[in-house]
Amino acid sequence: MGQPSEPASNALIFCTYALFLVMGCYLAWRFRHQSKQEFLSTNRTQSAIPLALNFVSSGGCCAKRQSITESKEKLKERAMGSSILFSYPELSTYIGLQGTLTYAACSALPLMVFVVLGPIIRRKLPEGFIMTAWVRHRYGEVAGAYISFLTLATMFLYMIAELSALQQVIESIAGVDGLRVIIVQVIVTTIYTSLGGFKVSFTTDNIQGVMICGLIIICAISIGTTAKIDRSLIDPSGLLKPSLLGYQLIYILFIGIVFSDMFLSGFWMRTFASRTDKDLAIGVSIATLVVFVVLGLVGSTGLIAVWSGIENPGSLAFFMLMAQLPAWVVGMVIVMVVALSTAGKLFLLTTTMIKDGAVFDTLQSAMVSTASNDLFRNRIDLIWIRGLVVLIIIPVIVIAIKSPSILQIYLISNLTACASLPSVLLGLSDKLYFLKGFDVVCGGLGGIFSVWLFGLVYYDGDSKAAAKLLILESLYANDWSVFGTFLIAPIAGLLVTGLVFSLRVGLRWLVCKQTGGRFDAFDRLVEPPSAEVRAVIERDEENSDPVKVVRE
Repeated sequence: MGQPSEPASNALIFCTYALFLVMGCYLAWRFRHQSKQEFLSTNRTQSAIPLALNFVSSGGCCAKRQSITESKEKLKERAMGSSILFSYPELSTYIGLQGTLTYAACSALPLMVFVVLGPIIRRKLPEGFIMTAWVRHRYGEVAGAYISFLTLATMFLYMIAELSALQQVIESIAGVDGLRVIIVQVIVTTIYTSLGGFKVSFTTDNIQGVMICGLIIICAISIGTTAKIDRSLIDPSGLLKPSLLGYQLIYILFIGIVFSDMFLSGFWMRTFASRTDKDLAIGVSIATLVVFVVLGLVGSTGLIAVWSGIENPGSLAFFMLMAQLPAWVVGMVIVMVVALSTAGKLFLLTTTMIKDGAVFDTLQSAMVSTASNDLFRNRIDLIWIRGLVVLIIIPVIVIAIKSPSILQIYLISNLTACASLPSVLLGLSDKLYFLKGFDVVCGGLGGIFSVWLFGLVYYDGDSKAAAKLLILESLYANDWSVFGTFLIAPIAGLLVTGLVFSLRVGLRWLVCKQTGGRFDAFDRLVEPPSAEVRAVIERDEENSDPVKVVRE
C-alpha cells in the first residue's frame, strides 16, 4: 500500500487536530457573547447551502480493527465489521450493483423526512429545536422522558461508533496507534464545543462538507486512472444480476434509517436552524443528492475490485484499491479522515443503516442540548451539563477501543427507533388528539417485545434464537428473519398503541358508568401556549390599561 511513514502519518494527524483546535477556539471567541439559547441552538438563521453541507456531514464511518500489514487471511478474518469504507464496498461484492444503488438510495432519501416533518413540528412548537421538546409538549413528562432516554442512548451508542471507527480506520490506513488519536480527538472537540456550543459545530460541519467533496474527487480520479478492469470478469461475477437480499434491503434499510435519523438531535437542530421552510427543502434536497452520489461511488469500489481480478476482496475492497495509489494520495486521505471525524463525522457521509448521524463534536453539542433541555429543563448552568457529558465520554472511550461491531450498534438503534417512533408520530395529526403519552410508551415497548414473539414463531419456539433478533448480529441473513423483524416492529408498535388506547378508554367508560362520573376520554384538551404566545400575552397585559380592564 502506498502508505506514508509512521512519523509522517503522526505529523499529518496531530497537525490537523492542532489546526481544528485553533479554528474551533477562534470561532468560540467570536461567539463569546451569545446567549444560553444561542449556545444550544441557532433557530431560523441558516440558508440553504450551509444546511446542505451540514446534512451531508452528518453521518458516520465504521470499520473492524485490522492492520494492512497483516496477511490477507488475517485481514479477511478481522475485517467483518462495517463502515462506509468497509460496508458499502463489501455489500457490492456480495449483492452487486443492485445492492450498491439500494444502499446509496436508502441512505440518502430518508433525509427528506426532515423536509416533511420539520415545518410541521416547528409550527406546533416554534421555540423548539429538537424533537424531544415537541414530544414532551404533546404527550407530557413521561413520554418526553422516555423518548429523551432513547435519544441520549442512541447518541451514546453513536459516540462509541464514531470513536471506534476513527481508531480502526486510522490504524488501517496510517498504521499508527488509534488510541492516542481518539484521546486527542475527544480533548480537542470537548474544548471547542464547550466554549462555542452548536454554532461552532455547525461551522466546522460546513468545512467538513466541502472536504467530503474534495476527498471524493481525489479518490475517484486516482482510482479511475489506476484500476484496470478486466471486462471478461464482469458477466461471470453475477454482480449485475438482482437478488432476494437486494430486494429485502430496500425496505430494511429505508425504514430503519428513516426512524433512526429522527433519534439524532443533530439533524433536528439543523432542521430548526433553517431560516425558512424553503431553505430547508433546498438544503436537504442538495444534501440528499450529494449523499447518494458519494455513497454510490464508495460502494462501486467493491465492483471495481472484483472486476479488476482481486479475489474475494470483501470489506477490504477500498483498501486493496488504495494499495495501487501513491503515498501522497493516502496522506491526503488521512488528513481528511481526521478532519471529517473532528468536524462532524468520521469519513464520508450518510444517513444510513451504516451510518447515522452526526459526528463527534455534533454528537457532543447535541447531547449537551438534549440533556440541558430535556433532563434539566434549562434550569442549571451549562458547565454542569458539559461536565456530565465529559464523564460519559470516559466509558465511551473504554468501549470504543474494544472495537465493537459497529453494524450491530446501528442495527439495534434502528430497530428500537422502528418500534418506538411510529406511534409517537401519530401525535402530529390533530385528529388523533385523544392519544396520551401512556399509549405511545406502551406501543413502543410492545413493538420491541413483538420482535421476540416473532422470533419464537419463526424459530419454532427457540427462545435463544428469538432473543438474538433483538441484538441483530448480521444484516446479511439468507432468510426472512431480519426483514420480518423490521416489518413487525413498527406495525406491532402501532397495533399495541391502538390496543392500549382502547383498553384505557374502555376502563374509563366502565368507571364513569359505575360512579356516574362524566366520560371525558375524548375531550379535546387545550394545549399550553408556546413560549412565543406567552410572550405576546405578557406584553399585551403590560401594555393594557388596568382601569379600563376593571371597568370592562
